[in-house]
Amino acid sequence: MQPLVSILIPAYNAERWIAYTLQSAVAQTWKRKEIIVVNDGSTDRTEEVAQRFAPSGVTVVSTENQGAATARNRAFDLSHGDYIQWLDADDVLAPDKIERQLAALRGADSKRVLLSSPWAPFYYRTRSAPVVRNSLCQDLAPVEWLLRKMGENLHMQTATWLTSRELAEAAGPWDTRLVSDDDGEYFCRVLLASEGTRFVPNARVLYRAVASNRLSYIGASDRKRDAMVVSMKLHIQYLRSLEESERVRKACLAYLRTWYGCFYPERPDLIAELQALAGELGGQLHPPRMRRRYEWLAVIFGRKNAKRAQRWLSQIRDSGIRAWDRAMFRLLEQ
Repeated sequence: MQPLVSILIPAYNAERWIAYTLQSAVAQTWKRKEIIVVNDGSTDRTEEVAQRFAPSGVTVVSTENQGAATARNRAFDLSHGDYIQWLDADDVLAPDKIERQLAALRGADSKRVLLSSPWAPFYYRTRSAPVVRNSLCQDLAPVEWLLRKMGENLHMQTATWLTSRELAEAAGPWDTRLVSDDDGEYFCRVLLASEGTRFVPNARVLYRAVASNRLSYIGASDRKRDAMVVSMKLHIQYLRSLEESERVRKACLAYLRTWYGCFYPERPDLIAELQALAGELGGQLHPPRMRRRYEWLAVIFGRKNAKRAQRWLSQIRDSGIRAWDRAMFRLLEQ
């Protein structure tokens, strides 16, 4: 008998997008599947829209708002699949994504092989979405994957993975403390429990690049900064548990330097923690440089105000790009 695949979708105020997401889940060419939506206390019509797919075999469970990690854990507890497909409520799977990944398994493979795939960011139009290509897009041992992720500031989008139930159970539940980077930390643990990744180049995920209120966006949120530091410390701990070497320490220092600007200068307490961690790794963290166009603002108005201006202007630019893409989507859809 073919393995059962559980497609697990946490959803919070996703009424604008969840129909597209569920259409892509229902349309999977892999027939033996279950689809579970956990509505995490949405205040919009997310539950109503999701319930429209009940005749297509979608199960919708509503809970109090407790965060994405708790919703994912609830979905997993309700599932029965041999394989787990995590899917955010605004992203889209190519119709044959799951089938292609399962076809890449070989007879002698254990359930500890972790399947991955390419992904492409989009706003509204999916046909023009550029596929992300980086050094993670290949078969890799866990330590090599984490070295590239942390040393080169790379990541794989949540839905790219197809995880066996055995691997998911070995990794443990999603960390409910993490209101940011919960997926990054979770898949580190999945990797640690795995025999390595198998990249399936012809499977595909479409990642909707929504506005700055997305879970992965840190911005000026102190809660997200606190959670990010927890995740960063765990990342470093996980990588060093696999290998203690000079190249690992260099990758960890590069990782700290990449994210240091999220905390500097607003959070001296977290800055001190990260500096101490860098010292343990044999390095140090210097004040991050701002983009050249904002340096003069920092000189005149101070670094905090310059960072606010940078975030604000970036949001305006992204809003303009999204508005253009939405207009083209509507034009071509008609």
